Amino acid sequence: MIEIPAKLIRNHQEKGAEWLASLPAAVERYVREWELTVDGAPISGEASLVLPVVRRDGAAAMLKIQPVNDESEDEALALRTWNHDDVVGVLEDDPETSTLLLERLRPRTLDDLPDHVEATRILAELLTHLSAVPAPPGVRRLADIAARLVEDAPRWLPRLTDPAEQQLVRRFADQVREVLPESGDRLLHWDLHYLNVMAADRRPWLVIDPKPLAGDPAFEVFPVLWNRWDDLVATGDVAQAIRDRFALMLDVTGIDRDRALAWTAGRILQNVIWFAEDGATRLEDELAAVADALFA
Repeated sequence: MIEIPAKLIRNHQEKGAEWLASLPAAVERYVREWELTVDGAPISGEASLVLPVVRRDGAAAMLKIQPVNDESEDEALALRTWNHDDVVGVLEDDPETSTLLLERLRPRTLDDLPDHVEATRILAELLTHLSAVPAPPGVRRLADIAARLVEDAPRWLPRLTDPAEQQLVRRFADQVREVLPESGDRLLHWDLHYLNVMAADRRPWLVIDPKPLAGDPAFEVFPVLWNRWDDLVATGDVAQAIRDRFALMLDVTGIDRDRALAWTAGRILQNVIWFAEDGATRLEDELAAVADALFA
């Protein structure tokens, strides 16, 4: 028997009740099939159950069980495509269920590194390594996702009650439209932020939890601009701190500034649409702050 973490229940109880109910049987199945011994209490991310286990050979590992969807189905493929020195290792996987057996890392992330500037530099260096790798065939494409964003924007923009915000987001859709014909072919992580980089024994830091995508590395700049938000606030000048992070990312990765701005506009547009679907009528404060810092 396992106790399902409360966060996982909150995130899935409405649309994923059936998946939640299947978790005990799934744990039992993979413990048996992969000859594992449970080695601690389960933890969870936003969308997955992660259980510490030990393999038959004594190696510590983590069993990751997650819903099958566009985000999870190519996770093992991406982790095996990137250089092993940059990402968590895949020990076993079941493509039918997106279940993974991963090497166990240390319980420390870049979010725990006291210096947020150094954390950003490390993340940018990892992004440079990841984005040098071409996406394998069949991985979903940024071109398709961005095209849907541009298509959906007119339907959701009227939900914003501030005309100035409507105008800004309409401008973001235009920027995405301009870069859409050259959306890139690199293997992207999609969600490369500080919590998705963990300390390890074999390397100082390794990337985890990709949502694989084929596209332009400039699409990857945005997450660092609104994570570790308290560190930005603590500088006393949030707008300048955002611009400094943006500049550091470009300096380390060599990503073109105009393309980084365009795809950051796309990421803001994407979040606006997601929040509008949940009933939001204004830009979230952090999104508005990023927009003001880079596009005012």
